[in-house]
This record gives sequence, C-alpha cells and structure tokens, in this order.
Amino acid sequence: MFCCNAKKARAGHGRKSRMTLIARSDDLRRENQRRVLAALRADSPLSRTELAAATGLSASTVTTITSSLLAADYLVEAPRKDGGTGEEALSRRGRPQVALALNPKSASIGALTLTLNRLSAVLVDYSGSVILEVTEKVETQSLARDEFGRRFVSLLKKAVDDAGPSAGPLRHIALTVQGVSDAKGTRIHWSPILRHRDLQIDEDLSEAFGTSVSIANDANMIATALKSREPHIYDQSYAAILLSHGIGMGLVLGGRPFNGILTSAAEFGHMCHIPQGALCRCGRHGCIEAYAGDYGIWRTATGGDPEVVPDWDIDREKMAELASRAKAGDLNVRDAYTSAASAIGHGLRNLFTLLDPFPIAFVGSGVLAFDLMEPMIRTSLGRKGIGLAYDDAEFHCYENDLELTLLGTIVTGLTTLDRSLPVNKEAAGGDYATAG
Repeated sequence: MFCCNAKKARAGHGRKSRMTLIARSDDLRRENQRRVLAALRADSPLSRTELAAATGLSASTVTTITSSLLAADYLVEAPRKDGGTGEEALSRRGRPQVALALNPKSASIGALTLTLNRLSAVLVDYSGSVILEVTEKVETQSLARDEFGRRFVSLLKKAVDDAGPSAGPLRHIALTVQGVSDAKGTRIHWSPILRHRDLQIDEDLSEAFGTSVSIANDANMIATALKSREPHIYDQSYAAILLSHGIGMGLVLGGRPFNGILTSAAEFGHMCHIPQGALCRCGRHGCIEAYAGDYGIWRTATGGDPEVVPDWDIDREKMAELASRAKAGDLNVRDAYTSAASAIGHGLRNLFTLLDPFPIAFVGSGVLAFDLMEPMIRTSLGRKGIGLAYDDAEFHCYENDLELTLLGTIVTGLTTLDRSLPVNKEAAGGDYATAG
C-alpha cells in the first residue's frame, strides 16, 4: 500500500512539475512579448535589431515575437526613421532592415478617471495616442450608488461613437479613482470624494462593452506615470505623494508598484501623526491628512474646530490665496503650513526607517506652497539613530496631478492589454531579461 501511494505521489508531483514549467514558460514568453510592445510604444519605429538591443532579447526571439504580432495585425511595417529605403539598407548591411511600429487601429482602450466633481473618459489607440476625451462635471458626493456606472458607460459610449472608424476595437477599460480600491482592481472600497463605500462599477462597464475592466488608485497611477516619463529618476524604489484635497501615496519598491493583500494600500495620508489629534475625513483622529490635506491646512489657518471637518471642496484658487498670505508673512497661515510639513516629515521618517530613503515626488496643488513646507519636512526627517542622514532625501515637485493621473491610467491600461494578448508558443521561453 505504501509503495502504491508513493508511486501515485511521485506521479502527481511529476504532473505538477510539468504544469509549473509550462506555466513559467508561458509567463516568460508573455513577458518577452510585453517588452517588445513596450519598446515600440516608447520609441517607434524600430528594426528587429534595434528591438533586440532595446529589450535585451535575442534576435531569434524578437523575430519570432514580431512575426506573430505582424500576423495578428498588432504590428505594421513602417518607414525607417532616417527615411532610408530597403535598397539603401541593403547596400549598407547586406540585407534590408525593415522597421516595425504598433498598429494604432488594432485596438483601443478606455482610460477613465474619477476625480473631485469630474468624470472623464479618454479613448486611446494602441500606440498610446489619445483619440479624444469626453468629460462631465458633477457633484460626486451627491450621485446615487448606481449612477457612477451608468454615467461612465454613457461617457465612454459617446467617445467610441464620436471616434467612429478612426479607433480600433475597445479591448480594455482602466478606471482610476482617488481613494482605496481592492487589491484585485475590481471595486472602490472608499473614497473621500464619494459618499458610498464598496462601489462595484466594473460590472456595468464590462457588461456594456464586453471587455475587461481594472480599477486603480490615483496615487499609484501617478507613480506609474513618473516612471514612464522620467525613468532616470524613478526606477527601482520611489514614492509619489499627492498633496491635494487629500494626501495619497503611490509606492514603488524594487521596480514594482506596492499593493496590499486586500487593498491598494500605501495610505500614507491615514498613518497616525498625533494620537487622538484632529479629526480626519476618514473618521479617525490624528491622521497625517488631517493636518496636511487642503482642508486640514485651511482648518488650522482659519482657527477651525479640530473636531469638525470643514468644507472638503476647497478649490485651488483658495489654496493659492492661502499660500500667498503665508508668503506675505501671515503668521497663522505660516503655522498651518509648518504643522502640515511636520506631519509629512514625521510620516516620511517612519517610512524611511522601514525602507531606507529613496526619491520622493510631491504632486498636486499643494506644491504651490512647497517652499514654505520643505524646511520643516527636512527638519522633521532628522537623522537615524545609527547616523544615516534622512534630511538630504531627494525631492521633486509636479503641480499637474490630473495630467499624471491620466498618463498613468493610459500606461497601465495598455500594459494590461499587452499582457492579455496571445503568445507564440514557439518563442524562446528561456530568453528573458530582468523584469521591470
């Protein structure tokens, strides 16, 4: 009996091992294909030789992948960058170097963003170019639970209809929201700009368009956009901190966006700064956001009750005026910005204690007053007990958070689509460059 069971166990283990190897080979092929597509989206057109250099893949693997993508109409042959013809290339190299580019009409994605009092639907072609955008202003706190899905469906349908034959078939929808999404990217758990929790918008969109839908946090999308735009600064580990109506963080560790087990996580703004401190919009007390969010700064500057959350829709013009008053010498307002900077600085100190310092991008309307806050942020960072400096951390500022949020949504949507494409089983599974 024991021998029989042992043989069955070994046979079962063998089948599992073969299945694991097959799965890993498919993953490698898919990653190799994604690298080729990403290289062409970043710089196009490219020859197969240039693609091999850009991706680190062998010439044979690049040839197999591109042949499959050409046959599926995701790639097209394109004029060379230098304007040279095949004959000229032939005389120089012995054989013509055909340039390749993404076929913009092979597919399209919908990039949807849900921000304070604004819904946006952007139709993007497969090369990454925006076809058109449709927006709607609406009081997001007033919408009924089932209204969000219907409105986004209406906006995206209008974009698709207006684009007509200029757009390829819609293959994926990426939705970004300020707040907390679940780790699987299927629902919105909580958002400060909504009065409902656990919104399931993806089902309405998927049913209406017959395609996959993903939901992500806005700060994570900002971090993704920064890596796409400035990879020389934002590479392996860094964070994007949103300074706006709320305080958010997109955290990248080891080249990969950080997500929690259950949620999109990295809720930097809701880390505790002062136990039993000022009331935060989330309902808890003492959060970093309660001092550093727009409403927190406004509340402190105007002498508001720390147990009352003021009007959460404090527009950029009001905050710009507040920053001007601080720079003009208004001590009460300056103290409010100092308090905000202290909260951010101590939060970063805790983060750096766990992970060591890395570049920080501050994004949003709050950077208009960053010169007022930076000295206290660096003072609050202080020094680590073993003597490692934190106060010389690398900081960068970007005011336009909406632009970065959209770019990150587009990059994420196209990457998701790339990963969903069929792979050529003949592509070399062992030819693999380090994932990034």
